[in-house]
Amino acid sequence: MPRPFRFGASLVTPAPSDEWRAKCRRAEELGYDVILVPDHLGMVAPFPALVAAAEATERPRLGTFVLNAGFWNPALLAREVATTDALTGGRLELGLGTGYVQAEHDTAGLPYGSPRERVDHLVRTVEELDRLLGSSEYQPQPAQKRVPLLVGGNGDRMLRLTAEHADIAAFTAARSVPGSTTGTLEPLTAEEIDERVAAYLRLAADRAEPAELNLLVQMVVITDDPQAAIQPLLPHVPHLTEEQILELPIVLVGTLEQIREQVRGVRERYGFSYLTVLEPYMEAFGTVIAGLQGE
Repeated sequence: MPRPFRFGASLVTPAPSDEWRAKCRRAEELGYDVILVPDHLGMVAPFPALVAAAEATERPRLGTFVLNAGFWNPALLAREVATTDALTGGRLELGLGTGYVQAEHDTAGLPYGSPRERVDHLVRTVEELDRLLGSSEYQPQPAQKRVPLLVGGNGDRMLRLTAEHADIAAFTAARSVPGSTTGTLEPLTAEEIDERVAAYLRLAADRAEPAELNLLVQMVVITDDPQAAIQPLLPHVPHLTEEQILELPIVLVGTLEQIREQVRGVRERYGFSYLTVLEPYMEAFGTVIAGLQGE
């Protein structure tokens, strides 16, 4: 039996109190299972934003998608996680990644480090969080016995860390553009995503419980003309043909029922049952969700 769908909305645009709470309530009304926030300069501070989301809603889980581990000291992060989980009534899901935007580290006056150094820091962060939050003597205590951990990344070491520690394995289905300091990404092909998911599954073969697989969707357009809808993408992905773009699981373009079939196909082909969309596509994907709930 396939794992049931879950759907998340990543709210990326800062807003005043009433507007922020209204956005969170709207996500709940549309049927989203998780309200998520990123960890970038210029966007909301993750933990207070999630506490406000909890106060405005009743049902959705609340997650970081994803925290930049390089911004955080593990001991201080454990305090934030435990406090936020307690204040949200045990609804927190903690998402962690290495960070990929050097310019943000430069602005914050923090070291960026090599890819190996960033992964090393993330490994230490995950291990320290497990140690601290797993102790019955730790204060403050989170509401959940274990705050679910999502780890996002595609590289071999990241997939190994995810297989060993994460409850949710998140795939961006994109890679950093070499030389970019601003976090520019280019999508993996469908075949490359197949390979990365297969690599993760090999590493996770001995797990007692399989992890949930998450995918960050980059575009949702309900249309009768998919080719026209993807034209703005073409200059940004010159290595892909139109056919290859339309095959990408991170691009959901077509009629309402075609997109629902695409979502089902993404779960069948790759195992992605937990799909996250960015705030600009929250309304459009909300209409898709309406025909997939309970599947």
